[in-house]
Amino acid sequence: MILPPATLGLLGGGQLGRFFVMAAHELGYRVVVLDPDPDSPAGRIADEHLAVAYDDPAALGHLAESCAAVTTEFENVPANALHYLAMSVRVRPGAEAVAICQNRSAEKDFLRRHGFPHAPYADIRNEEDAKNADTGLFPGILKVARFGYDGKGQARVTNREEALAAFHQFRFEPCVLEKMLPLDHEVSVVLARDEAGKIECFPAVENRHLHGILDISSVPPARACLTGNAENMAADIARMIDYVGVMAVELFVVRGQLYVNEMAPRPHNSGHYTLDACLTDQFEQQVRVLCGLPLGDVHAHSAATMVNLLGDLWYLDDPNHTREPDWQKLLAVPNLKLHLYGKRRAKPGRKMGHFTVIGDEPGAVHETATVARAAIGIADD
Repeated sequence: MILPPATLGLLGGGQLGRFFVMAAHELGYRVVVLDPDPDSPAGRIADEHLAVAYDDPAALGHLAESCAAVTTEFENVPANALHYLAMSVRVRPGAEAVAICQNRSAEKDFLRRHGFPHAPYADIRNEEDAKNADTGLFPGILKVARFGYDGKGQARVTNREEALAAFHQFRFEPCVLEKMLPLDHEVSVVLARDEAGKIECFPAVENRHLHGILDISSVPPARACLTGNAENMAADIARMIDYVGVMAVELFVVRGQLYVNEMAPRPHNSGHYTLDACLTDQFEQQVRVLCGLPLGDVHAHSAATMVNLLGDLWYLDDPNHTREPDWQKLLAVPNLKLHLYGKRRAKPGRKMGHFTVIGDEPGAVHETATVARAAIGIADD
Protein backbone atom coordinates (compact mmCIF):
# COMPACT_ATOMS: atom_id res chain seq x y z
CA MET A 1 0.00 0.00 0.00
CA ILE A 2 1.40 3.38 -1.05
CA LEU A 3 0.27 6.14 1.29
CA PRO A 4 0.39 9.95 1.09
CA PRO A 5 2.51 12.01 0.68
CA ALA A 6 4.14 9.66 -1.83
CA THR A 7 4.80 10.87 -5.38
CA LEU A 8 2.87 9.33 -8.27
CA GLY A 9 3.80 9.46 -11.94
CA LEU A 10 1.38 10.08 -14.80
CA LEU A 11 2.01 9.53 -18.51
CA GLY A 12 -0.20 11.96 -20.39
CA GLY A 13 -1.38 15.44 -19.57
CA GLY A 14 -4.88 15.83 -21.03
CA GLN A 15 -8.18 16.35 -19.24
CA LEU A 16 -8.27 12.81 -17.87
CA GLY A 17 -4.85 13.41 -16.39
CA ARG A 18 -5.98 16.75 -14.97
CA PHE A 19 -8.76 15.03 -13.04
CA PHE A 20 -6.31 12.35 -11.86
CA VAL A 21 -3.95 15.03 -10.52
CA MET A 22 -6.84 16.71 -8.72
CA ALA A 23 -7.95 13.42 -7.15
CA ALA A 24 -4.40 12.55 -6.11
CA HIS A 25 -3.92 15.98 -4.54
CA GLU A 26 -7.20 15.61 -2.62
CA LEU A 27 -5.82 12.41 -1.10
CA GLY A 28 -2.49 14.06 -0.27
CA TYR A 29 -0.21 12.70 -3.01
CA ARG A 30 2.27 14.58 -5.18
CA VAL A 31 2.16 14.02 -8.95
CA VAL A 32 4.78 14.23 -11.69
CA VAL A 33 3.30 14.47 -15.19
CA LEU A 34 5.18 13.43 -18.33
CA ASP A 35 3.65 15.04 -21.43
CA PRO A 36 5.44 16.72 -24.35
CA ASP A 37 2.91 19.59 -24.45
CA PRO A 38 4.33 22.41 -22.28
CA ASP A 39 0.79 23.74 -21.81
CA SER A 40 -0.98 20.46 -21.02
CA PRO A 41 -4.00 20.70 -18.68
CA ALA A 42 -2.61 18.16 -16.22
CA GLY A 43 0.96 19.45 -16.41
CA ARG A 44 -0.10 22.93 -15.39
CA ILE A 45 -1.51 21.77 -12.05
CA ALA A 46 0.95 18.96 -11.30
CA ASP A 47 3.74 19.28 -8.75
CA GLU A 48 6.20 18.73 -11.58
CA HIS A 49 5.78 18.62 -15.35
CA LEU A 50 8.29 16.94 -17.65
CA ALA A 51 7.53 18.46 -21.05
CA VAL A 52 9.47 15.98 -23.19
CA ALA A 53 8.73 12.92 -25.32
CA TYR A 54 7.19 9.88 -23.66
CA ASP A 55 10.25 7.78 -24.44
CA ASP A 56 12.79 10.37 -23.25
CA PRO A 57 15.38 8.33 -21.28
CA ALA A 58 16.18 11.05 -18.74
CA ALA A 59 12.51 11.72 -18.02
CA LEU A 60 11.70 8.03 -17.63
CA GLY A 61 14.69 7.66 -15.34
CA HIS A 62 13.43 10.56 -13.24
CA LEU A 63 9.98 8.98 -12.95
CA ALA A 64 11.49 5.65 -11.95
CA GLU A 65 13.61 7.28 -9.25
CA SER A 66 11.14 9.78 -7.83
CA CYS A 67 7.75 8.03 -8.07
CA ALA A 68 6.31 5.22 -6.00
CA ALA A 69 3.95 4.20 -8.81
CA VAL A 70 3.09 5.27 -12.36
CA THR A 71 -0.12 5.20 -14.37
CA THR A 72 -1.33 6.54 -17.71
CA GLU A 73 -4.25 8.66 -18.86
CA PHE A 74 -4.30 7.45 -22.47
CA GLU A 75 -3.54 4.21 -24.25
CA ASN A 76 -1.07 5.35 -26.89
CA VAL A 77 1.94 5.58 -24.61
CA PRO A 78 4.91 3.69 -26.13
CA ALA A 79 4.93 0.16 -24.73
CA ASN A 80 8.70 0.32 -24.26
CA ALA A 81 8.26 3.23 -21.85
CA LEU A 82 5.87 1.19 -19.71
CA HIS A 83 8.16 -1.85 -19.78
CA TYR A 84 11.16 0.26 -18.74
CA LEU A 85 9.32 1.84 -15.82
CA ALA A 86 7.91 -1.50 -14.68
CA MET A 87 11.43 -2.80 -14.06
CA SER A 88 11.83 -0.49 -11.06
CA VAL A 89 8.43 0.95 -10.10
CA ARG A 90 4.82 -0.17 -9.91
CA VAL A 91 3.00 0.48 -13.23
CA ARG A 92 -0.77 0.10 -13.44
CA PRO A 93 -2.25 -0.92 -15.78
CA GLY A 94 0.48 -3.22 -17.05
CA ALA A 95 2.06 -2.89 -20.48
CA GLU A 96 0.60 -6.19 -21.70
CA ALA A 97 -2.99 -5.13 -21.06
CA VAL A 98 -2.41 -1.68 -22.54
CA ALA A 99 -0.87 -3.24 -25.67
CA ILE A 100 -4.10 -5.14 -26.35
CA CYS A 101 -6.37 -2.16 -25.79
CA GLN A 102 -4.28 0.27 -27.86
CA ASN A 103 -4.41 -1.81 -31.03
CA ARG A 104 -7.78 -2.58 -32.64
CA SER A 105 -6.45 -5.69 -34.33
CA ALA A 106 -5.07 -7.13 -31.07
CA GLU A 107 -8.26 -6.10 -29.30
CA LYS A 108 -10.52 -7.86 -31.79
CA ASP A 109 -8.32 -10.95 -31.68
CA PHE A 110 -8.57 -10.99 -27.86
CA LEU A 111 -12.36 -10.75 -28.03
CA ARG A 112 -12.51 -13.51 -30.66
CA ARG A 113 -10.23 -15.90 -28.78
CA HIS A 114 -12.15 -15.48 -25.53
CA GLY A 115 -15.60 -15.75 -27.02
CA PHE A 116 -16.88 -12.23 -26.42
CA PRO A 117 -19.51 -11.11 -28.95
CA HIS A 118 -18.21 -8.54 -31.41
CA ALA A 119 -18.88 -7.31 -34.92
CA PRO A 120 -17.47 -9.43 -37.78
CA TYR A 121 -14.14 -7.99 -38.91
CA ALA A 122 -11.00 -8.51 -40.97
CA ASP A 123 -7.47 -7.21 -40.61
CA ILE A 124 -6.42 -4.97 -43.51
CA ARG A 125 -2.63 -4.88 -43.56
CA ASN A 126 -2.00 -4.28 -47.25
CA GLU A 127 -3.71 -3.50 -50.55
CA GLU A 128 -4.42 -7.15 -51.29
CA ASP A 129 -6.38 -7.47 -48.03
CA ALA A 130 -8.54 -4.51 -49.07
CA LYS A 131 -9.03 -5.76 -52.63
CA ASN A 132 -10.06 -9.23 -51.42
CA ALA A 133 -12.09 -8.24 -48.35
CA ASP A 134 -15.09 -10.44 -47.62
CA THR A 135 -18.10 -8.79 -49.26
CA GLY A 136 -20.14 -9.81 -46.22
CA LEU A 137 -18.33 -7.12 -44.23
CA PHE A 138 -19.94 -4.35 -46.27
CA PRO A 139 -21.26 -1.86 -45.50
CA GLY A 140 -18.50 -1.49 -42.97
CA ILE A 141 -16.15 0.89 -41.21
CA LEU A 142 -12.44 0.90 -41.93
CA LYS A 143 -10.55 1.91 -38.78
CA VAL A 144 -6.83 2.46 -38.30
CA ALA A 145 -5.50 -0.07 -35.81
CA ARG A 146 -3.63 2.56 -33.79
CA PHE A 147 -4.21 6.17 -32.73
CA GLY A 148 -7.81 6.53 -33.91
CA TYR A 149 -10.29 8.19 -31.55
CA ASP A 150 -13.42 10.37 -31.57
CA GLY A 151 -14.20 9.31 -35.12
CA LYS A 152 -10.70 10.11 -36.40
CA GLY A 153 -8.98 7.46 -38.50
CA GLN A 154 -12.32 5.94 -39.55
CA ALA A 155 -14.17 5.77 -42.85
CA ARG A 156 -17.49 4.23 -43.80
CA VAL A 157 -17.13 2.00 -46.85
CA THR A 158 -19.71 0.13 -48.90
CA ASN A 159 -17.47 -2.01 -51.13
CA ARG A 160 -13.91 -3.13 -51.77
CA GLU A 161 -13.10 -0.13 -53.96
CA GLU A 162 -14.06 2.30 -51.21
CA ALA A 163 -12.13 0.25 -48.66
CA LEU A 164 -9.03 0.41 -50.85
CA ALA A 165 -9.42 4.18 -51.33
CA ALA A 166 -9.79 4.69 -47.57
CA PHE A 167 -6.73 2.49 -46.95
CA HIS A 168 -4.77 4.78 -49.26
CA GLN A 169 -6.18 7.80 -47.45
CA PHE A 170 -4.88 6.34 -44.18
CA ARG A 171 -1.41 6.08 -45.74
CA PHE A 172 -1.41 2.26 -45.68
CA GLU A 173 -1.54 2.14 -41.88
CA PRO A 174 -2.70 -1.29 -40.62
CA CYS A 175 -6.48 -1.20 -40.29
CA VAL A 176 -9.47 -3.22 -39.21
CA LEU A 177 -12.51 -3.53 -41.47
CA GLU A 178 -15.54 -3.93 -39.22
CA LYS A 179 -19.05 -4.75 -40.41
CA MET A 180 -21.62 -2.09 -39.53
CA LEU A 181 -24.27 -3.42 -37.18
CA PRO A 182 -27.90 -2.22 -36.96
CA LEU A 183 -27.23 -0.33 -33.75
CA ASP A 184 -30.06 0.20 -31.26
CA HIS A 185 -27.89 2.24 -28.90
CA GLU A 186 -24.57 2.13 -27.04
CA VAL A 187 -23.79 1.55 -23.39
CA SER A 188 -20.47 1.72 -21.58
CA VAL A 189 -19.15 0.47 -18.27
CA VAL A 190 -16.28 1.94 -16.28
CA LEU A 191 -14.81 -0.41 -13.70
CA ALA A 192 -11.85 -0.85 -11.40
CA ARG A 193 -10.02 -4.09 -10.67
CA ASP A 194 -7.42 -4.31 -7.90
CA GLU A 195 -4.38 -6.54 -7.36
CA ALA A 196 -6.47 -9.14 -5.52
CA GLY A 197 -8.92 -9.38 -8.41
CA LYS A 198 -11.75 -7.47 -6.72
CA ILE A 199 -13.89 -5.59 -9.23
CA GLU A 200 -16.18 -2.61 -8.72
CA CYS A 201 -18.33 -1.52 -11.68
CA PHE A 202 -19.73 1.97 -11.84
CA PRO A 203 -23.35 1.99 -13.04
CA ALA A 204 -23.57 1.46 -16.80
CA VAL A 205 -24.41 4.52 -18.90
CA GLU A 206 -26.25 4.99 -22.17
CA ASN A 207 -24.31 7.07 -24.71
CA ARG A 208 -25.24 9.16 -27.70
CA HIS A 209 -22.65 10.32 -30.23
CA LEU A 210 -22.67 13.28 -32.59
CA HIS A 211 -20.30 13.30 -35.60
CA GLY A 212 -18.37 10.38 -34.09
CA ILE A 213 -17.74 12.12 -30.75
CA LEU A 214 -19.49 11.33 -27.47
CA ASP A 215 -22.23 13.90 -26.95
CA ILE A 216 -24.43 12.77 -24.05
CA SER A 217 -24.13 10.06 -21.38
CA SER A 218 -27.05 9.22 -19.08
CA VAL A 219 -27.34 7.11 -15.96
CA PRO A 220 -29.49 5.20 -15.39
CA PRO A 221 -29.90 4.43 -19.09
CA ALA A 222 -33.31 5.09 -20.60
CA ARG A 223 -33.19 1.48 -21.84
CA ALA A 224 -31.87 -0.28 -18.76
CA CYS A 225 -32.71 -3.92 -19.43
CA LEU A 226 -29.16 -4.93 -20.38
CA THR A 227 -27.10 -2.92 -17.87
CA GLY A 228 -26.51 -5.88 -15.57
CA ASN A 229 -25.33 -8.00 -18.49
CA ALA A 230 -23.08 -5.16 -19.68
CA GLU A 231 -21.44 -4.83 -16.27
CA ASN A 232 -20.91 -8.60 -16.04
CA MET A 233 -19.39 -8.73 -19.52
CA ALA A 234 -17.05 -5.83 -18.74
CA ALA A 235 -15.96 -7.54 -15.53
CA ASP A 236 -15.28 -10.78 -17.41
CA ILE A 237 -13.08 -8.88 -19.88
CA ALA A 238 -11.09 -7.33 -17.03
CA ARG A 239 -10.51 -10.78 -15.52
CA MET A 240 -9.51 -12.37 -18.83
CA ILE A 241 -7.01 -9.62 -19.60
CA ASP A 242 -5.75 -9.71 -15.96
CA TYR A 243 -6.32 -5.98 -15.83
CA VAL A 244 -5.34 -3.93 -12.78
CA GLY A 245 -6.56 -0.35 -12.83
CA VAL A 246 -9.56 1.60 -14.12
CA MET A 247 -10.85 0.67 -17.56
CA ALA A 248 -13.89 1.31 -19.74
CA VAL A 249 -15.72 -1.10 -22.02
CA GLU A 250 -18.00 0.24 -24.77
CA LEU A 251 -20.76 -2.07 -25.97
CA PHE A 252 -23.28 -1.92 -28.79
CA VAL A 253 -26.87 -3.04 -28.27
CA VAL A 254 -28.08 -4.71 -31.47
CA ARG A 255 -31.57 -6.20 -31.57
CA GLY A 256 -31.45 -6.65 -27.82
CA GLN A 257 -28.01 -8.31 -27.81
CA LEU A 258 -24.70 -6.94 -26.54
CA TYR A 259 -21.60 -6.68 -28.72
CA VAL A 260 -18.27 -5.40 -27.42
CA ASN A 261 -17.08 -2.38 -29.38
CA GLU A 262 -13.80 -1.48 -27.70
CA MET A 263 -11.88 -1.24 -24.42
CA ALA A 264 -10.04 1.77 -23.00
CA PRO A 265 -7.28 1.11 -20.42
CA ARG A 266 -8.02 4.28 -18.42
CA PRO A 267 -10.87 6.41 -17.10
CA HIS A 268 -13.34 7.37 -19.80
CA ASN A 269 -15.30 10.35 -21.07
CA SER A 270 -18.55 8.48 -20.42
CA GLY A 271 -17.52 8.07 -16.78
CA HIS A 272 -17.32 11.81 -16.09
CA TYR A 273 -20.75 11.67 -14.49
CA THR A 274 -19.11 9.87 -11.54
CA LEU A 275 -17.48 13.16 -10.49
CA ASP A 276 -20.86 14.48 -9.39
CA ALA A 277 -23.17 11.48 -9.05
CA CYS A 278 -21.08 8.84 -7.24
CA LEU A 279 -19.54 8.67 -3.78
CA THR A 280 -16.21 7.71 -5.36
CA ASP A 281 -15.45 8.99 -8.85
CA GLN A 282 -13.44 7.19 -11.52
CA PHE A 283 -10.32 9.28 -10.92
CA GLU A 284 -10.17 8.74 -7.18
CA GLN A 285 -10.66 5.05 -7.96
CA GLN A 286 -7.69 5.23 -10.33
CA VAL A 287 -5.55 6.63 -7.51
CA ARG A 288 -6.81 3.97 -5.12
CA VAL A 289 -6.02 1.07 -7.47
CA LEU A 290 -2.59 2.46 -8.32
CA CYS A 291 -1.67 2.84 -4.66
CA GLY A 292 -3.17 -0.43 -3.43
CA LEU A 293 -5.83 1.29 -1.34
CA PRO A 294 -9.27 -0.29 -0.80
CA LEU A 295 -11.63 0.36 -3.70
CA GLY A 296 -14.17 3.09 -3.04
CA ASP A 297 -17.96 2.84 -3.04
CA VAL A 298 -19.19 3.24 -6.62
CA HIS A 299 -22.95 3.45 -6.21
CA ALA A 300 -24.67 6.46 -7.79
CA HIS A 301 -26.51 8.66 -5.30
CA SER A 302 -28.20 10.60 -8.13
CA ALA A 303 -29.42 10.19 -11.66
CA ALA A 304 -27.13 12.08 -14.05
CA THR A 305 -26.81 13.29 -17.62
CA MET A 306 -23.40 14.45 -18.85
CA VAL A 307 -22.98 16.68 -21.92
CA ASN A 308 -19.66 17.23 -23.70
CA LEU A 309 -18.58 20.79 -24.55
CA LEU A 310 -16.58 20.84 -27.78
CA GLY A 311 -14.48 23.59 -29.26
CA ASP A 312 -17.15 24.28 -31.87
CA LEU A 313 -19.00 26.33 -29.23
CA TRP A 314 -16.24 28.93 -29.31
CA TYR A 315 -16.83 29.49 -33.05
CA LEU A 316 -20.62 29.87 -33.13
CA ASP A 317 -20.58 33.59 -34.00
CA ASP A 318 -17.63 33.60 -36.38
CA PRO A 319 -15.94 30.53 -37.91
CA ASN A 320 -12.64 32.43 -38.00
CA HIS A 321 -12.60 33.85 -34.48
CA THR A 322 -13.33 32.45 -31.05
CA ARG A 323 -15.45 33.84 -28.26
CA GLU A 324 -16.12 32.45 -24.80
CA PRO A 325 -19.49 30.69 -24.54
CA ASP A 326 -22.11 32.23 -22.25
CA TRP A 327 -21.44 30.16 -19.15
CA GLN A 328 -24.01 32.14 -17.19
CA LYS A 329 -26.73 30.12 -18.92
CA LEU A 330 -25.28 26.94 -17.42
CA LEU A 331 -24.26 28.31 -14.05
CA ALA A 332 -27.83 29.54 -13.49
CA VAL A 333 -29.09 25.93 -13.37
CA PRO A 334 -28.98 24.88 -9.68
CA ASN A 335 -28.43 21.16 -10.23
CA LEU A 336 -25.84 21.56 -13.01
CA LYS A 337 -22.10 21.16 -12.45
CA LEU A 338 -19.76 22.75 -15.00
CA HIS A 339 -16.25 21.38 -15.59
CA LEU A 340 -13.84 23.22 -17.90
CA TYR A 341 -10.50 21.63 -18.70
CA GLY A 342 -8.31 24.72 -18.92
CA LYS A 343 -7.23 24.16 -22.51
CA ARG A 344 -5.74 27.33 -23.94
CA ARG A 345 -6.95 26.92 -27.50
CA ALA A 346 -10.39 25.88 -28.68
CA LYS A 347 -10.61 23.82 -31.88
CA PRO A 348 -13.67 22.29 -33.54
CA GLY A 349 -14.17 18.77 -32.22
CA ARG A 350 -11.79 19.28 -29.30
CA LYS A 351 -13.15 18.39 -25.87
CA MET A 352 -12.97 21.60 -23.85
CA GLY A 353 -15.17 20.65 -20.92
CA HIS A 354 -18.44 19.07 -19.90
CA PHE A 355 -21.40 19.65 -17.66
CA THR A 356 -23.45 17.20 -15.64
CA VAL A 357 -27.00 17.61 -14.40
CA ILE A 358 -27.92 15.51 -11.36
CA GLY A 359 -31.17 14.86 -9.54
CA ASP A 360 -33.59 12.26 -8.25
CA GLU A 361 -35.72 11.74 -11.36
CA PRO A 362 -33.89 10.54 -14.50
CA GLY A 363 -36.40 11.96 -16.96
CA ALA A 364 -36.31 15.43 -15.42
CA VAL A 365 -32.51 15.34 -15.24
CA HIS A 366 -32.22 14.45 -18.92
CA GLU A 367 -34.72 17.14 -19.91
CA THR A 368 -32.84 19.80 -17.92
CA ALA A 369 -29.56 18.78 -19.56
CA THR A 370 -31.15 18.87 -23.02
CA VAL A 371 -32.54 22.37 -22.46
CA ALA A 372 -29.19 23.61 -21.07
CA ARG A 373 -27.35 22.06 -23.99
CA ALA A 374 -29.54 23.89 -26.50
CA ALA A 375 -29.36 27.17 -24.54
CA ILE A 376 -25.61 27.50 -25.18
CA GLY A 377 -25.93 26.65 -28.85
CA ILE A 378 -25.25 22.93 -29.22
CA ALA A 379 -27.20 21.75 -32.25
CA ASP A 380 -28.30 18.19 -33.03
CA ASP A 381 -27.31 18.23 -36.71
